[in-house]
Amino acid sequence: MPAQPVQPVQPVQPVQPAQSPVTVLGLGLMGTALASALLKAGHPTTVWNRTAAKTGPLAAQGATPADTAADAVAASPLIIVCLTTNEAVRALLAPEAEALAGRTLVNLTNGTPAQARELAQWAAAHGITYIDGGIMAVPQMIATPAAYILYSGSDEAAFETHRPTLEALADTKWVGKDPGLAALYDLSLLTGMYGMALGVAQAFALIGSEGIPAREFAPLLRDWIVAMTDGIVPETAEAIDTDQHLTDVSNLAMNREAYPNFIQAYAEQGLRTDAFEPFQDLLDRAVEEGHGADGLSRLVTLLKKS
Repeated sequence: MPAQPVQPVQPVQPVQPAQSPVTVLGLGLMGTALASALLKAGHPTTVWNRTAAKTGPLAAQGATPADTAADAVAASPLIIVCLTTNEAVRALLAPEAEALAGRTLVNLTNGTPAQARELAQWAAAHGITYIDGGIMAVPQMIATPAAYILYSGSDEAAFETHRPTLEALADTKWVGKDPGLAALYDLSLLTGMYGMALGVAQAFALIGSEGIPAREFAPLLRDWIVAMTDGIVPETAEAIDTDQHLTDVSNLAMNREAYPNFIQAYAEQGLRTDAFEPFQDLLDRAVEEGHGADGLSRLVTLLKKS
């Protein structure tokens, strides 16, 4: 008999594991961005919003709209909630406590550490695994390398279980088992941002008081802020942790004498001064309490109420 040709062995194609289902409650700009990222990563995504019309664009991408919050909760082992306030989160979820039992709730709503701890206690009392989160991104940054989300909670194992799903949203940063830590990190970072935004706004208002175009001034302001933060942030951190605030660069006594020029210039140029007047009060207090030779890092200790 003629030899039969050997048939090539076809490689076995590995079975791709199904992506974990997830529910997103709240479809504002951020919630919509989160749900869209999950869909693009292949996760079966159930969505719910108090205004049902907001589910339409996501349904067109493959999401499953739920008629009620209870239906949305029942659809997935992982529930992500992103609302305007934690008060709204509690009002929404309180009636769904029984349905949430045994599931993992990730709260990506901006709030305070105390609010996060209170929600964690409520969740624990109802058998719900609670993870708090702080999104360090605007909606357009979700699912890009520039975004990351801070997480904290008592059950780190649950976080690790769902980390592959959460990584579809942004880089993940676990900051500790205290549920309030993600909010603390979040608000601390945003405090730096808002302080910078206020300074940037005042700077543009001041330069613009003489008709200088903002676009002309912007490169100088950007480069100056970058140069200053590159030095000030790590140097301030080192001074705080070592409690060594003496400086030979620009001490508080010098700043106290120079700062009135800013307030005077704002007034002379027709600008409001009230946003920057408290800094003068802080400088005065620092010098009066004997810290005139210290650097600006000393102000951190003066900001504490005690």
